[in-house]
Amino acid sequence: MATPFSRPLALSQGDPAGIGPDITLMAWLRRRELGLPPFFLIGDPDVLALRARQLNLAVSIREIARADEAIGMFADALPVINVPVGIEVVAGEPHVATAKGTIAAIEKAVSLVIGGEALAVVTNPIAKAVLYEAGFRFPGHTEFLADLAARATGSPVTPVMMLSGPKLRAIPVTIHIPLRDVPQALTEELVMETCRIAHDDLRQRFGIDAPRLAVAGLNPHAGETGTIGREDEDVIRPAIERLRDEGIDAIGPLPADTMFHDEARARYDVAICMYHDQALIPAKALGFDDSVNVTLGLPFVRTSPDHGTAFGIAGKGLAREQSLVAALKLAFHLGRTWESRR
Repeated sequence: MATPFSRPLALSQGDPAGIGPDITLMAWLRRRELGLPPFFLIGDPDVLALRARQLNLAVSIREIARADEAIGMFADALPVINVPVGIEVVAGEPHVATAKGTIAAIEKAVSLVIGGEALAVVTNPIAKAVLYEAGFRFPGHTEFLADLAARATGSPVTPVMMLSGPKLRAIPVTIHIPLRDVPQALTEELVMETCRIAHDDLRQRFGIDAPRLAVAGLNPHAGETGTIGREDEDVIRPAIERLRDEGIDAIGPLPADTMFHDEARARYDVAICMYHDQALIPAKALGFDDSVNVTLGLPFVRTSPDHGTAFGIAGKGLAREQSLVAALKLAFHLGRTWESRR
């Protein structure tokens, strides 16, 4: 029988000029106190060493060639699979020359997890503007991971973004698109597919046997029976009715302004929202330091801190590692739960 730590977590460096190195070092220093599962970083050990000196953190950094080497050394050193950045990195000063290494680290993490060498992928924050300048063609991490998964497996992948915190799990049906484009992007099938993936992953990875889905309306008051926009009646309600016919416990469309207080949240396991900020504003308000970005629908587990690169505080000792710690813990839990149910 496999031990609890039979495979480590693969953590990508993210943008090396951001706070990814800071919070990685800080999380490792608290590994015993917080009971963290073993993880290894995929990135540039020189960047880590320089940042450790800047932050006056006593961290032993050791290169590894294989993921399994991380298990034995994690207690004494932070394991790193070397993906060189290629330039001297200055904390807080992003540079397009680092984009290649940032992308390569993500690709390496995915390949190790799909290959069975790591339990799950955890990603440090990236700077999309930097990657775009280098020719990156994906809206963000979520879409890139889905493409990597599809290429590796030969099967199409629909990624679903979830913010998971101690008080709320929330999913946006549409993600990184302008607000004005949301009504046209919403379709009955998109709402249904998002809910199906959420239902399946809550069962298989979160261990919730009968997930309860609360589906928000798009318009104020969920459209007031069509008097404030037709999307709630013409798109969202029919989708919910069909989901219920399939045996999925979905309710709505619900007015979003009454979905997130304590009593309302006790009635569901996940909030399905229609656009990015409808989901992320309550998720971050209820758990900014403790929420985790989870990508559902992938053939592997992926989590990430729920914040960005924070260039303005990189290398200054002001970053907080709580969200990365939560991402590491959740990745381990989801990976182990999924293994036990497959």
